[in-house]
Amino acid sequence: MTIHPTRCSNAALRRATRSVGQLYDEALAPSGLRTTQYGLLATIRGLGTPTMGALAEAMVMDLSGLAHTLKPLTRDGYVSVVPDPLDRRARRIALTEAGAATLDRATPLWRAAQARFEAAFGPERAGLLRELLYELARPEFRAAFEAENGQSGPVGPPVDLTPSTSSWGSAQPGTRDP
Repeated sequence: MTIHPTRCSNAALRRATRSVGQLYDEALAPSGLRTTQYGLLATIRGLGTPTMGALAEAMVMDLSGLAHTLKPLTRDGYVSVVPDPLDRRARRIALTEAGAATLDRATPLWRAAQARFEAAFGPERAGLLRELLYELARPEFRAAFEAENGQSGPVGPPVDLTPSTSSWGSAQPGTRDP
């Protein structure tokens, strides 16, 4: 079956995400983690013990979606949900020893998948792709998108989607990537 290009940016992004996600899921399979779970554990490690809200914001997820994604990680003992000592109404997410060990075992698999992606796609194009995707996930892009439709929300200067030179092409797990 031939897959044809589409003019719909959303459809193209979703198609590419499913395709690449399947490759990364296959690469991470020996660890028992899916790509989304690996990314969540790496983000938690990078943030320390974030609140649910801070983690949802970092992952660009809503709270209910985050809670759903955390359930199997909590069940398997990789993360724990604890009350914030300063604000008992807030909940914090902590990486457990088992979660840290699983993340450590999965990281070489993730790095190998990254290397295979860059070898297949090209390191410069891979870095450019990460830069562009980062810009699309920023609140400034969302505000500009909503402003174009006349929706309410913060309106600022146009978003510059020109790739800049940054460390995005070489980020390590638990920092800015995955």
